[in-house]
Amino acid sequence: MDTDIGALTVIFTEFYYWLTVALMFLIHIGFCMYEVGASRQKNMMHTLMKNTMLIPLVTVSFFFFGWWIYFAFPNGPFIYKGMGLIAAPNAVPWSELMGPHLGGTPATDAVTADDTAFWARINGVFWAAFLLFSWTAASIVSGAVIERVRSGAFWVVAVMVGSVTWIIDAAWGWHWDGWMVKLLGYHDAYASGVIHAIAGGAALGVLVHLGPRIGKFRKDGTARDIVPHNPWLVTIGLFLIYTGFWGFYVACNVPIIAAGDIGSAGATFTATTIYLTPTTLSAITVNFLMSLAGGLMAGYTISKGDAFWTYSLGLAGIITASAGNDLYHPIQAMFVAAIGAVCVYKLHFWVERRFKIDDAVGAVAVHGYGGFIGLVLAGILLWGHPSSGFEGYAPITPWGQFLGAVIMFWVLGFLPAWILCGIFKKLGILRIPKEIELAGLDLGDYHGRYATETEVAAAELQEAREAGLLR
Repeated sequence: MDTDIGALTVIFTEFYYWLTVALMFLIHIGFCMYEVGASRQKNMMHTLMKNTMLIPLVTVSFFFFGWWIYFAFPNGPFIYKGMGLIAAPNAVPWSELMGPHLGGTPATDAVTADDTAFWARINGVFWAAFLLFSWTAASIVSGAVIERVRSGAFWVVAVMVGSVTWIIDAAWGWHWDGWMVKLLGYHDAYASGVIHAIAGGAALGVLVHLGPRIGKFRKDGTARDIVPHNPWLVTIGLFLIYTGFWGFYVACNVPIIAAGDIGSAGATFTATTIYLTPTTLSAITVNFLMSLAGGLMAGYTISKGDAFWTYSLGLAGIITASAGNDLYHPIQAMFVAAIGAVCVYKLHFWVERRFKIDDAVGAVAVHGYGGFIGLVLAGILLWGHPSSGFEGYAPITPWGQFLGAVIMFWVLGFLPAWILCGIFKKLGILRIPKEIELAGLDLGDYHGRYATETEVAAAELQEAREAGLLR
């Protein structure tokens, strides 16, 4: 920060990401409320704590290795021109820049003065923004598997998704220098695939082994609708997710950067996407709202006014349009969202009938199918547009986007979770015992609390009788 404008740029960027972190925290509050409302009363505490405890587990694992993966793996490794890992002195857990640092003289030879001048103030909030993305990816899986998964098995999956697989795909396709951007022209500005498709694919990989909840399917194979026990919590939860999504979108941008740093002429400053292509907060605000509107209208129509699916498909609309929402016209964003919402709804029930997949909250469909479709539609609508402002990168194409969608949903999403949960299933540690599922996971995990409540109620009743209040 050797000039006043340099100091203001860094301090503004630090504050900008700090605000996005606070906004994105609402996404996780929304997920907790949404899942608790969608579960049945006998499983509420288990559902809440399963999702809550991924926060510390993913946070710690992301500190130790997740953050480093993003900077170290943009080449694959060894996919792009045979280049391997990239040095990331700001992201290894023992770095002085991973702790409090004001940007003075480096304390060790591991980092340079340039490193401390820039990363000292930015590293922590930038890490935190990506960490909140990690929580989101893991929470998407959480909703799909409620009411029958063992907490320990889920937490291992959450760490894998939140601190390994999603951040690998971010390094490959959500990094300005990622090999997928260079070779495939992959474009995913607001993470249709990088977060949502991979998390939806991982959820499907778990569900294949986990199986449906008891009572979900009739003997003739048709599905019963296990409705949310508290639709008001579901509604508030989803609206909090919408609200947190503002922070999500904003955190996908770099707020202020000199034009010369991204290869543009002149001395002006601009905001950019994660690919360092110019954008504005105004542009994404319009497209975010038009996407939400398209998803909600299509959701209300296709579900015949079902509240759960109307709200869920509003979210699906945003997710579908997110890949290209930095470049779409607002009307394009609305129609892309509407198309995604209709496809998501139809695919959810087709997969449920055909393969007997019990996705409790529609997470595979809303996030996974919506993200996949959004990538493909971006490839068609943005065909030929530069994927980056840097020379030599492949342009956006339908085949590049389709291959990218396959990598996100199937290769990095479904496959690792399917392998891991197959091992858990063989070991008998994936699903709770049948008798616990029938009685309720809360009774199994919190029986002491229920026993105490019963004892206290009996004591109160006895005191009332002795006092003559009851005959």
